[in-house]
Amino acid sequence: MVSHMKTTIQISDSLFKEARKVAHEEGTTLRALVEEGLRKAVSERHRRGNKAFRLRKAAFKGKGLRPPLSGAAWDRILDASYEGRGG
Repeated sequence: MVSHMKTTIQISDSLFKEARKVAHEEGTTLRALVEEGLRKAVSERHRRGNKAFRLRKAAFKGKGLRPPLSGAAWDRILDASYEGRGG
């Protein structure tokens, strides 16, 4: 059994008018045209692998934060990074 989800999308007026025109010319519905476009977009992303973004490892050798900032909240660390730089 196929289930359908009713939803609302916002698209520009010009795209909406053009899509309605294409649907009319092809003897189809706007809904069918939107579903076709979404299927193509999803399929394309699957073909590309759509690998999840991974942040590269950017660790540095060292002994961590200096004692005055060791265990400090992020706000304090951020403030310290700007100390002496005007403001």
